[in-house]
Amino acid sequence: MKNKLVGAIIGSVACAMFVIGSGSDATARKKMIVFGGGPAGGTFQVVANAIQVYKPVKAIEDFSVKAQSSAGSVENLRKTNAGKQQMSVVYSGHVWLGLKGKMKNDPKKYENVLAVAWLYGAPAQLVVRADSGIKSTKDLVGKKVGVGNAGSGAFANCELFFSHLGIWDKIERNAMGYNDAAAAFGNNQLDAFWLFTAYPSGAVIQAAQTNKIAMVDLGADAEASGFFGEYPYFVKLAVPGGTYKGVDQDTPSFQDSALWVANKDVPADVVYNLLSVIYTDEGLAHMKEQKKTFKDMSLETGATNIVTPFHPGAEKFWKEKGMLK
Repeated sequence: MKNKLVGAIIGSVACAMFVIGSGSDATARKKMIVFGGGPAGGTFQVVANAIQVYKPVKAIEDFSVKAQSSAGSVENLRKTNAGKQQMSVVYSGHVWLGLKGKMKNDPKKYENVLAVAWLYGAPAQLVVRADSGIKSTKDLVGKKVGVGNAGSGAFANCELFFSHLGIWDKIERNAMGYNDAAAAFGNNQLDAFWLFTAYPSGAVIQAAQTNKIAMVDLGADAEASGFFGEYPYFVKLAVPGGTYKGVDQDTPSFQDSALWVANKDVPADVVYNLLSVIYTDEGLAHMKEQKKTFKDMSLETGATNIVTPFHPGAEKFWKEKGMLK
């Protein structure tokens, strides 16, 4: 009797293990699309998270999306090119520079990264204390500055702009994410911190709660130095007054475009199906609920501001919608 009971228990456990194993095998057979986001406090990670959690995306049977944090644009470019991330958010300028082998200190050509959609414009922002006396980027010489995570688009574009102005090697650089920079700024460990992200930024809002802040006019510095002529993918804009507490006037700056990109080997139907889910009234409403930054996402803007090749799945989608010839 005892042996029969033990046998029955073993049989039940084996059966349960078979059921669990079968479920696991089914999950394992489902394609995993790793979507590279960015550091905490940045909009890149919001994009990846928003797509991962959207119920119609989770309901797709053929594949699943997994949001993965990263240092940002440059790391995403490299990992997506290598196939370590199937999709990610990368600045248009980095896709363009990478395609041509013109990345800073990196002659490699990143030809496996293809555009899926335009997401939003990402402006440069430089935060200082209102009583600091810092009116121009060049006033940062000798100052402690948060320049973004190493490997991020913020860091790369800070290095690009500050090098263009001749001050990159004349500041005390602190490579850190936006939230960490805002905290360090609040503790008087930084004189300024740089962001390259959509506004309003949670990190700047945080900084404005503990200090009276000001924003540096980056547009004037860019215009006077010939920056726009040398890097034509940057577009002029102004951060509207009232975006941040204590900054009541518009602050001229410049922006790049954040793009949704994919590795060239991602099947066309995967890209097409994801676009078909996100670029619906419900999908776009979901994105806008995650962050106001995505307010300009639409069928009309999705194929704009892109100067590099589209992924075949994206090309099919945008042509069907009449947004590409």
